[in-house]
Amino acid sequence: MTVPGPFSDPRVITLFGLLAVSAAAWVAFGLRTRARRDHADVPLERVWHPQESVALTPAEEHAFGQVVSRLSLGAAGRPRQMW
Repeated sequence: MTVPGPFSDPRVITLFGLLAVSAAAWVAFGLRTRARRDHADVPLERVWHPQESVALTPAEEHAFGQVVSRLSLGAAGRPRQMW
């Protein structure tokens, strides 16, 4: 059975078929990932960073504190403006 009009072209039918298959795969993989994430009772493995074993100097701690205070959110939920 052929479909009259512009949809009778095999390229259009192939395009719609590929679009349907890719959309179905995208939804299936998304649902599968969500199901895995919801049932994961084990926390993520902690990754060691080399700076964790190095003590910071007071100047480095102060600089880090300034950066964190600039990145923290203000009262309205927006980043603070420091100027």
